[in-house]
Order: sequence, then structure tokens, then C-alpha cells
Amino acid sequence: MEISGGIKIHLLVHDSVRLKKKDLVIYWDHFRLTDQSYEPADIVIISHEHFDHCSPDDLKKVITPKTVIVASNQCKSLIQDLLIKQIRCLKPGESTAIEDVNIEAVPAYNINKFKAPGQVFHPKEDLKNGYVITIDKKRIYHAGDTDVIPEMNAIKNIDLAFLPVSGTYVMTAEEAAEAATILKPKVAVPYHYGIVVGTRKDAERFKQLAKETDVQILL
Repeated sequence: MEISGGIKIHLLVHDSVRLKKKDLVIYWDHFRLTDQSYEPADIVIISHEHFDHCSPDDLKKVITPKTVIVASNQCKSLIQDLLIKQIRCLKPGESTAIEDVNIEAVPAYNINKFKAPGQVFHPKEDLKNGYVITIDKKRIYHAGDTDVIPEMNAIKNIDLAFLPVSGTYVMTAEEAAEAATILKPKVAVPYHYGIVVGTRKDAERFKQLAKETDVQILL
């Protein structure tokens, strides 16, 4: 998929995204990268430490000594031994700039997805991240693993939103449609299905419900 400004978007698998703008290559939440044609990464953005988002073995396939990794703090112990000169750890509300790309960490957490009574899979206090990146004045939101949360009301002017739809650990299709209503992105892409949990039917259900949003199913 290509959005205006010549930004090419590829949803690779589950929650992994590759974004390319001319010679700039950005990966989000690399996981199960098997195609040897994948290009070296200038930037890798990691939402949190879970294996389907932060995979050191997959990182090794795309990083170079020049790659900059932007990650939540829980990821540092998993990736600090890689031959990377720059690892920038952000908490929600913090931001960083790499060349002409601005990267802002935003909250991502569960409200109603429980692994045990009173224990959600992604607690707010863990400070896991979603991200908004701005490139060539285009704002792209990758929600990470999250439910619909109040902080979404403060995320504005989104051109493209990646929203999880599979339930269990993240928003259901119905909740993702609610998030789309709050965020009002120009385009939404469903993700987080097909491997760990969920199927394409969740993406199709989201598209059916998010009637005021241009939903593009890429997997």
C-alpha cells in the first residue's frame, strides 16, 4: 500500500510493519521475518518486550551498525547485546527525532483483557508503548498491544492508523471500530491476527463496523 507522499507501507505478518520512503526503511515490531529480500533497517521501532513484538533473532536479519532502535524500556535487556550504536528507550509521552522522522511514544495498555483475576496482560504501569511517527507531515499511528484507552482522545490528525483487532490480548474488532471513531484516521489497517491469535475474519469484521473509516486489509 502507498499513501500520499510516496510512503510505501507493508504489513508483513501479525503486527510487523515495514515503511519505506525513498531510501529510508523503518520496521515496527519485527517478528518472523523469513524473506531474505528484506531491506536493511534505518530505524526499528519496538512497542514492548513480548516475543511477537521484540524478537532479537529477527532483529539480526535487518539491523546494521547504523540502525537506530527506538523501544520501550522493557526491551533494553533483550537487545542491548546487539551491535547497535544507538538504542533510544522511550516512555509514553516522550519523543525523539531521527533525521526528518519524529517518533512519539504514546500509552498502550489493557483495561479488560485479563490473564488472571485482576491481572491484565499489558498493565498501564509497565509503560509499554504505541507510537505516532511523523514523516513528510504524514502522521502514522501504530497502537501496539492495547485496548481502547482514554489517551486515544489526545491523538489527533492521524493519516494512517494500525489497530489490533483479534481480542484476547488486544482490542476486539468491535473495540477497534470504537477506536477508529475516536481517532478518525484517514485510513486504518487492522493487524495482530493470523499467527498468535485471531484470523482475517476479525479484520473483515472491523472493516464492516468501521463504516466511516477507509479500512485497508493488507493480510
